[in-house]
Amino acid sequence: MGTTAARFLQDLDQGRRPDLPATTAGTLRLDMRGEGCTDHWYLTVADQHVRVTRSADDADLLVRADRAVFDQLATGQLHLAEALLRNELTVRGDMALLMLLRRIFPGPAGARHPRALGRAALAEREGSR
Repeated sequence: MGTTAARFLQDLDQGRRPDLPATTAGTLRLDMRGEGCTDHWYLTVADQHVRVTRSADDADLLVRADRAVFDQLATGQLHLAEALLRNELTVRGDMALLMLLRRIFPGPAGARHPRALGRAALAEREGSR
């Protein structure tokens, strides 16, 4: 059985995350619907750290979707923006935190940062001269 969003969030490393902006802070609530109930996950982001708890408290950003959509996000099979454009999830609140959430969930397997791709292309060009 593959990774589920619940397992991903439970195992999320709560150490420092240098990929998160140091100046961004806020709270996010993920509402995962499925099997006749809704699971609430509460993420607190501050100082490049993410703390995950289970709570239905109000948050700066609320993201709602079926559990299957969150499972696909957790495995990198689905990108957050793609799910949003397809109306597979709904959001309410601080959209800057949505961009932060995109960094918390993994990307597709084998994906590389655009800067790394650019550096590799430059190195290849210079090596062929």
